[in-house]
Amino acid sequence: MINFQKSDIKNPHIKPNVTINLKMKMILLIGILIIAIVAVIGLFVDYFISDSLETQMGDRALGVANSVARIPELAKAFTDEDPASIIDPIIAPIKETTGAEFIVVGNMEEIRYSHPMADHIGKKMVGGDNVRALVYGESYVSKAEGSLGSSLRAKVPVYLEGKIVGVVSVGFLAADIQSLIRNYKNQLWFVLLFIAGVAIIGAVVIASYIKKVLFGMEPEEIAHLLFQKETILKSAHEGIIALNQYGIITTMNAAAQQLLFNEETSPENYLGKTIQEVSLTTDLAEYLNNINGQSNKEMMIGNQIVFVNSVPIYFEHTFIGTVSTLRNKAEIELLSKELARVKQYANALRAQTHEFSNKLYTILGLLQLGKREEVIDYIQKESNLQKNWIRLLIQKVSDPLVSGLLLGKLNQANELGIDLSIDSDSVLESQLCEKQSKALLTAVGNLIDNAVDAVKNRSALNRKISIFFTDIGNDIIFEIEDSGEGIPEEISNKIFEQGFSLKEGVHRGFGLALTKQLISEVNGALYLEEGELNGACFVVSIPKEETQKCVK
Repeated sequence: MINFQKSDIKNPHIKPNVTINLKMKMILLIGILIIAIVAVIGLFVDYFISDSLETQMGDRALGVANSVARIPELAKAFTDEDPASIIDPIIAPIKETTGAEFIVVGNMEEIRYSHPMADHIGKKMVGGDNVRALVYGESYVSKAEGSLGSSLRAKVPVYLEGKIVGVVSVGFLAADIQSLIRNYKNQLWFVLLFIAGVAIIGAVVIASYIKKVLFGMEPEEIAHLLFQKETILKSAHEGIIALNQYGIITTMNAAAQQLLFNEETSPENYLGKTIQEVSLTTDLAEYLNNINGQSNKEMMIGNQIVFVNSVPIYFEHTFIGTVSTLRNKAEIELLSKELARVKQYANALRAQTHEFSNKLYTILGLLQLGKREEVIDYIQKESNLQKNWIRLLIQKVSDPLVSGLLLGKLNQANELGIDLSIDSDSVLESQLCEKQSKALLTAVGNLIDNAVDAVKNRSALNRKISIFFTDIGNDIIFEIEDSGEGIPEEISNKIFEQGFSLKEGVHRGFGLALTKQLISEVNGALYLEEGELNGACFVVSIPKEETQKCVK
């Protein structure tokens, strides 16, 4: 189980070269955005309020003017000898009720019959904007400079028996309107500034929260860690699969894709999907989703056997997912075999050293006994044996690794008292590429080791192993035959299965399965047939056509 704390996430060794950290950047950027939005909204609403209030005041004045112009008593008063005495008393209470700055009624000569200031009654109206009402009978709103100052006023004609007899002018002073607009604007900007302040405080809170969620890391640090993660995943030879707490795949490297899909695939084929949707086996899905974690579980995925390790991940004691590794068992066994072979070579060299030491003591003893002719014969015999082996391998085998392996096995068999012989007609002149050489070395080494195991406990006369190889035809052929007890026919089809073995003990049953797999990878074949020594006879075949392609 892996249990992370927040302090484990922050990498103190990464020092981003930044002058402003992420939190300050977010506060500044969000703050600028808020101020810009508030400014645009404020200017728009400011203009809208000014225009809207003026329009509303004009409509209000026009409505009052229309109402006044339709008062019957007011229209009849125009025929009286003193219209002002009748009209002014009618207008005064209406002005107080509507809140208008002034309501002025004038005749066709623009002589006032009412006015807020009594001394202005009887005098001519000021502004020169009555023509449209008196001449054309229009109702409208205008701005003009009157006796009370600049004002926004509505003009409505007064009709008597279908004829225009005067005009009603209802107005509000421009100064009063601007004062009202300023009051509205002040309230608006106060509210907008308050909203901006709250939004900036919110920006600080959001920036702090995001910084906390990111474990205090800067974008440069996150990018660096992401790059490291991708590099690690791609460089890992083991398959790696990460799941979240819901069993959904969040990460899968190329090695895992190769095991699950037999090829690298696009992320959309697995990201965001559960392991059950992409897994070839139910056991794998259940195993990878285990919150307790397990190790070295052997499973079959496709046609490959893998070791699976699943480790749960906890963040502050909360389960957040699992990380699993998939290791190809064949690769592990191949490495184990290679290490075992190195150990065998070392043991063979140690045995050879011990043998030569014994031979030196034999020579020394013969010399002390004065047996000079026997010494010369003995040395000549041993020298000829080694020379014959070396000459045979140099002349017959062009691949130095194969000849080295065979020489080592000859010495090992000689030390164990086993008669290992190489057929004098054997020949291997074809050049092998690295993959084929590796497969052939593993196959020949494993088969000779099995032959040695089969005969080493038999009587001295029955310890025989025969090797024949040739590349004269279309294939490279190796035959390894022993004089052991052989393999019963009823199990001859099982000996190449993983885990099946005739030998006792654990960790058995991998050599022949691995050998067959490696030979198959170079389009070769491995099979068992009857031999002349009454034991097992294994034949390895690799097409020369594939060898020529590989060398090219």
